[in-house]
Amino acid sequence: MTRRLAIENFRIALRSIRSQLLRALITMAIIAIGITALVGILTAIDSIKLSLSSELSLMGANTFTIRTSQNRIFQDGISRKPDPPITYSQALDFKQRFDYPSDVSFFHRATFGATLTYRGKKSKPNVTIFGVDENYLSTAGYNVKYGRNISEQDLKANAHVCILGKELAENLFPYVDPLDKVISTGNGKFRVIGVLAEKGSSVQMGADRVCFLPVAASRQYYGSANLSYSLNVIAYSPDQLTPAVSEATGLMRILRRVPLREKDNFIVRRSDSLSELLIENLSSITLMATLIAVITLLGAAVAVMNIMLVSVTERTREIGTRKALGAPKKTIRSQFLMEAILICQMGGAMGVVLGILIGNILAFTSGTGFLIPWDWILGGVLTCALVGIVSGYYPAVKASQLDPIEALRHE
Repeated sequence: MTRRLAIENFRIALRSIRSQLLRALITMAIIAIGITALVGILTAIDSIKLSLSSELSLMGANTFTIRTSQNRIFQDGISRKPDPPITYSQALDFKQRFDYPSDVSFFHRATFGATLTYRGKKSKPNVTIFGVDENYLSTAGYNVKYGRNISEQDLKANAHVCILGKELAENLFPYVDPLDKVISTGNGKFRVIGVLAEKGSSVQMGADRVCFLPVAASRQYYGSANLSYSLNVIAYSPDQLTPAVSEATGLMRILRRVPLREKDNFIVRRSDSLSELLIENLSSITLMATLIAVITLLGAAVAVMNIMLVSVTERTREIGTRKALGAPKKTIRSQFLMEAILICQMGGAMGVVLGILIGNILAFTSGTGFLIPWDWILGGVLTCALVGIVSGYYPAVKASQLDPIEALRHE
């Protein structure tokens, strides 16, 4: 097809679309809905993945956690009892004896439904309290906005101090500086020594509604016989993560006296495996969104084919005139294919714009920035072109094969 002929077919397609504007707009809307579903959901998913990668990078790609499962475990179809808790002495011994180049912290979750009080003002009963050591903030990806971290001296002296999450501090102290103020929780009183920088809640639900106590003070008020501690280990570089995990696993087996042929009675979870797990779950959502879009676009393809068949019927005399004047089958066929592709691309353009807007609105609500998914946009454009070719091919062939004499006689 020459450039001049392509431009002429484009003009004819636009004129045909304008002549049946309402019908064409309805068809474009169907296509736009499918592309909006595809681009919008996938834009939001890409934004969530970006947020996950960013937040998990704060924890470090070289971080892993050692903990126990307190629920009954099923492995290979066999039920196994919950792991025995990691005791305070085991956690402390691990921290002191683990000599691989890394930083180690141990902690426990004291309660997840606590209420904090300051001079009669109460927080909501959704505060999670942790007992932590001096290394916990760095290994868990937290930063102190103002104030200071819990120190070794606080741990040795069993100091009644605490660090508050940003949201919690703003709720309890809306108009005053929280530092050196004394809060109450349960039967204890604690002096605020620090406030954390905002962390958000995309990965750790309620990460800004936390209260960190020195582990010694936490044991005093929230200790129990079956209290289990967890350990965070952050290797000095990502390439040291695998050997660090091996060293840590061996040391923990020794401390917990696990027989040689028995499986570990604790869990080692790497930060990169957590990221892979979350992104894998998002991949299933991506597949569902793609299926929804494909089904919608199949309906759109049927609609486009229908509108093109109607257009062929309505323009039979015009086709006969063109063929009588010498237009070859190829020209007639390309004319109708151009019209079908143009309708699909117009609908696709509407869907791409709406999809980007909706996807980024959803992403904004989760605290991520504006994102333009160029790969999905390109995929949407190519998909619309394919839908146009598939749905327009039969009507185009039918138009090109009309007998000019019969077409001119058509009423």
